[in-house]
Amino acid sequence: MPARPSFSIAESHLQKRCQLMRRLIPQIGPCDLLPSENRAPYESLMRAIAHQQLNGKAAETILGRFVGLYPKGVFPTPEQVIATPHAQLRGVGFSEAKVKSIYDIAQKTLDGTVPTKRAITRMTDDAIVERLVSVRGVGRWTVEMLLIFQLGRPDILPVDDFGVRNGFRVIRKLEAMPKPKELALYGERWAPHRTIAAWYLWRAADRDKAKAAKATKTVKKLDGKGT
Repeated sequence: MPARPSFSIAESHLQKRCQLMRRLIPQIGPCDLLPSENRAPYESLMRAIAHQQLNGKAAETILGRFVGLYPKGVFPTPEQVIATPHAQLRGVGFSEAKVKSIYDIAQKTLDGTVPTKRAITRMTDDAIVERLVSVRGVGRWTVEMLLIFQLGRPDILPVDDFGVRNGFRVIRKLEAMPKPKELALYGERWAPHRTIAAWYLWRAADRDKAKAAKATKTVKKLDGKGT
């Protein structure tokens, strides 16, 4: 297992530039983000499409069936995907829209639109976004997740992500969810470490969700409805 990187420089920067992060970071503790750099962009996009609008368990079940269509259960090449009959892809649980996206990812990998693992490391964040949003079913959010969790790019703030926005709402004690533009403007102070700021916002949202669940459970017990 690869060693976890240290984000102490990023954490120090965020605490110096932002009062909210100055409070939040000590509460959450050190960032333990560990990008998975072994997958090619092609496979990452395929997996991202599978996860769209599904919970993680359901998506992984479908992916398992998908990979099981191919020899030795190895993730298929673009050529193998293109050669797979439409009915087989639908049969593992992909929707019609996702099947079209999967074929398009495979085709655009072969024509070079989707860069190789080596080529993508030499591209800027903006260039990667511009290139990959041309793929059917791939939006900016999907590319941003690839930039964060595969490529480990340090300055990505996915302002359309629900968890990131909710975490910002929590730490600022806002009544309503912030607009993406509002979050983007505020987040300028976090550059060039906006990825780490996003990670802390996710953790803030998770913590708030856990607290709410605990409070609900306590209320049920007090009402005599819990076990």
